[in-house]
Amino acid sequence: MVRVGAFNIVDVNGNYLSYGNDKLAELPRQPGGSSVADAAALADATGGLSAFGIDPTGPTGGSFLAAIIDTPTLEERWHQGGYVGYAITTVGAFAFLLAIVRVIMLTMMGAAVNSQLKSGEAKANNPLGRVLLVSQENPNIDTETLELKMAEAVLRETPKLESGLTLLKIIAAVAPLMGLLGTVTGMIITFQAITIFGAGDPKAMAGGISSALITTVLGLLVAIPTVLLHTVVNGRAQKIMHILNEQATGIVAERAEAAGN
Repeated sequence: MVRVGAFNIVDVNGNYLSYGNDKLAELPRQPGGSSVADAAALADATGGLSAFGIDPTGPTGGSFLAAIIDTPTLEERWHQGGYVGYAITTVGAFAFLLAIVRVIMLTMMGAAVNSQLKSGEAKANNPLGRVLLVSQENPNIDTETLELKMAEAVLRETPKLESGLTLLKIIAAVAPLMGLLGTVTGMIITFQAITIFGAGDPKAMAGGISSALITTVLGLLVAIPTVLLHTVVNGRAQKIMHILNEQATGIVAERAEAAGN
């Protein structure tokens, strides 16, 4: 074992030890980062200078390192959210996967539409090509009827382009509400415990309130990225819709001009 100063002691493996009841014991949870590796290097060193993480609480008896035991990890905090937290995480994962799938599909559609813009022949493998085929299949109809048919073709493509947008918007709105539900439920449980056991232990009360607020954090962590993903997906869909409307309007205008001449 190696002692550094009056209140820091580590074993040869770099594990921090605590003193109590006239004996030394390894801390159940060690400091993060490179602290353990630095302590092990110090234990093996025979001279020179070595980096070492010193407990800043000093004369209080190493309370900072002891508090590490009571500090939950991210995984433990997630589990504190309970069933509501698990539900929020599931909804968030679904929203993320849905958004990724829609971005990929809309990117492929956008590439096909851009290819169609450069092609002189309408193809049925992309939204713009199917809209253009309406004009090619009805070369002799009047302008008003053509306009209606082109508008119908654009409307037919709209659901495919906007698929998933409503669901993403709903998830972004519901996730914070689910977080609030978990928080209210957790606070009810905490106050019930206070009613039974009293409020003599502020640490226990703070722990219960902290656990109750985890679901609120999870709800916001789901809602904020979902709003951003909805914006990205909607932007790609609207870009394609703009091209479809622009091309359809241009075709109708050309047909009306030709009929006027």
